[in-house]
Amino acid sequence: MKIQNVAVAATTLTAALVLTACGGGEPAGSAGPAPVPTSAAAPAHNQADIAFAQGMIPHHQQAVEMAELAADRAGSDDVRRLATAIGRAQAPEIARMRGFLAAWGAPESGGMPGMDHGSTGHGTAHGAGHRGMAGMMTDEQLRGLEQARGAGFDRMFLEMMIRHHEGAVQMARAELADGTNAEAKALARQVVDAQQAEITEMRELLG
Repeated sequence: MKIQNVAVAATTLTAALVLTACGGGEPAGSAGPAPVPTSAAAPAHNQADIAFAQGMIPHHQQAVEMAELAADRAGSDDVRRLATAIGRAQAPEIARMRGFLAAWGAPESGGMPGMDHGSTGHGTAHGAGHRGMAGMMTDEQLRGLEQARGAGFDRMFLEMMIRHHEGAVQMARAELADGTNAEAKALARQVVDAQQAEITEMRELLG
């Protein structure tokens, strides 16, 4: 009798385990997409957002470098003032984009050996590594700007910075069209608005 009770109990336990395993099939199936929270977080940014930040960082760095040259080379106070404003606006944007990349777990691929904040070394690294980027100046163009003074510097700076800004606007518009990250797109809109206004001002200074 006891043996029968044990057998019945064992059978019941086995059936319960089988039912549990079968019933757990659906939760396990839904647990398959369990990475959904992680995947769901991923759409907060896409490859266009990453490319925007990675490309715009060295682009902004070169603009800041060019702007710094105006301090002791510009002949016009207006050019010097504009250059100062450009540097002050773009340096914090570089920090923001680095923050984006860090939050996304993406590398700052624009960073290369030798890319420091020295005048010539910085320009050389940017010119050599990013020649194909919209609006970027070559090493030779940067050397020419470094050697210019007074009115000659002013004209060269304005003409080069207009092209540089036009490139940044093009890159920012690509982010607005293809990016998904709200913060990156807000920065791209800010770049378009601010740099288009500066392009207008620089054209007026050129006469």
